[in-house]
Amino acid sequence: MTDRVPITPLLFTPMTIRELTIRNRIAVSPMSQYSSVDGAPTDWHLVHLGKFAMGGAGIVFCEETSVSQRSRKTYDCPGIYTDAQAKAWRRVTDFIRAQGAAPAMQLGHAGRKVATRAPWDGFASLNEEDARNGRAPWSGLAPSPIPFREGALPPKEMDADDIRNVIALHVEAAKRTVDAGFEICEIHGAHGYIIQQFLSPITNHRTDGYGGDIQGRMRFGLELIEAVREAWPKELPLFFRASCVDGRGGIWSLEDTTVLAGELRQRGVDVLDCSSGGIEGPLTLHLVPRVPGYHVPFAEHIRRETGIPTMAVGLITEAQQAEGYLQAGQCDLVALGREMLWNPNWPVHAAASLGVSKPHELLPRPYAWWLQRREDVRALGQD
Repeated sequence: MTDRVPITPLLFTPMTIRELTIRNRIAVSPMSQYSSVDGAPTDWHLVHLGKFAMGGAGIVFCEETSVSQRSRKTYDCPGIYTDAQAKAWRRVTDFIRAQGAAPAMQLGHAGRKVATRAPWDGFASLNEEDARNGRAPWSGLAPSPIPFREGALPPKEMDADDIRNVIALHVEAAKRTVDAGFEICEIHGAHGYIIQQFLSPITNHRTDGYGGDIQGRMRFGLELIEAVREAWPKELPLFFRASCVDGRGGIWSLEDTTVLAGELRQRGVDVLDCSSGGIEGPLTLHLVPRVPGYHVPFAEHIRRETGIPTMAVGLITEAQQAEGYLQAGQCDLVALGREMLWNPNWPVHAAASLGVSKPHELLPRPYAWWLQRREDVRALGQD
């Protein structure tokens, strides 16, 4: 009788996007830490992100990183708008790659959502007290001069020069992202940041070519993607994070995102990262109940309708759950955030749960050798 050949779960099947091969389908989602100094990553980021690479993930995203000083949410957000910041990121990306994972950058511009405190302070707008402590508020940029919340400074309505400049800032940031050693670049078009501010009629009241119908409201984001794709190496993947639904009464719908995804695919976006919410506050909405895999239906729909590969995030916590989404063709990658904070070695435990041979080998050798030896000793004790 022929021995049965073990079948590798899809979760642990390598995936090649352009010329980058990722060791498995597990991504660590971007998670803001509010721990940067002068926009640069610190030892915190090295340890925070490094442990996910050691734990066996295929892709490790750094947090949303600003393309300019003005586009930061807080004083403690990271950036990649100076050469010094790019150099500081290099230490982090070198370590991530050395552990076998692909380091990924998420570029963002907060638009009108700037000059706030950290989330544990309720994202409160900076005020006179903050200014006395050296943290004066500043005004952002937006498609229309609508403040993010009561007490926030009104953003400047972007003119043609502002639009060109913000696109140029993304291009320069993408070039520095290459210099910093990242292998994936994701443009943040979700969670109420500047691209989504153009997409949503709640925040875009323009009457020029960047407003009006969906084609006009998509124009800024599509021009930005075209410019970044030209600057980003052709052999490396470009991702886009989208809020698949958002706004009062579903004013930005899944069908709108499907149209956007088709346009993005034509312009060289390789993966659509599916999320939701953000224009009016929380990142998730009452119309998207927080149940396990709550963004997976969006990823499945967009993938089916447009052919673009998708990444799903949102209460994905179990190995069989993640494998099931991949087996059903609902997405191409799964992203985990807070579950990785709880268990940085989730990929190794998932591999063991799914019957992968020698799951410890996902870990660095100084860990894997000792853990495998423990298993071997246990096996001898059972014989």
